[in-house]
Amino acid sequence: MEPIKEWWVEEMAKKTIEKLEAHEFKTLYVKTKEEAMKEIWKYITPNTRVGAGGSVTIRELGILDQLKARGNIVYDVWNTPLPQEESLQIRKNQMTSDLFLSSVNAVTMNGELVNIDGMGNRVNATNFGPKQVILVAGYNKIVADVEGAIKRIKNVAAPMNARRLNLDVPCAKLGRCVDCNSPNRMCRIVVIHEWKPTWTDILVILVREELGY
Repeated sequence: MEPIKEWWVEEMAKKTIEKLEAHEFKTLYVKTKEEAMKEIWKYITPNTRVGAGGSVTIRELGILDQLKARGNIVYDVWNTPLPQEESLQIRKNQMTSDLFLSSVNAVTMNGELVNIDGMGNRVNATNFGPKQVILVAGYNKIVADVEGAIKRIKNVAAPMNARRLNLDVPCAKLGRCVDCNSPNRMCRIVVIHEWKPTWTDILVILVREELGY
């Protein structure tokens, strides 16, 4: 990374981490996704049951393939056509896993985590259930405040995810948020973590790379 941009990213990350820690989130700042993956492995044993949220970032790390190859139980429905009942059960299992891995749609410099979901299994698992939650986010997810977070999610993350999923919704065609009354609407649930949930340990790993949407 170019030195001036590196300085800018690190200053932004430093302030964000300071606020996250004030809100009782555990945090780490690493330079690469490989470093992030090394940190995640510290929380995993051969018996760890891992839930995986619908996250491009986590797939970019490559850790899920390694976990599956090693024989860990991984609750994952990514790009896997399954009967609805089986898919639902896997999503429920994510919420009682030993470790839940995902990203976050936006992290504010005020120390808040902001996600918008369609089904709710991803955001539910970050609130209550898993013994440990690890959220990995590239610096591109950092925004000033909650208002900026929601704007980013609806005009950056949501259109690209809708396009990835081939959803018949306006933002997948226009690349921006519009008035959406589609039955395929993916922006249905907004969750804002102002502080760490009382009984859920959350580790936020910020990465000095652009990851995910």
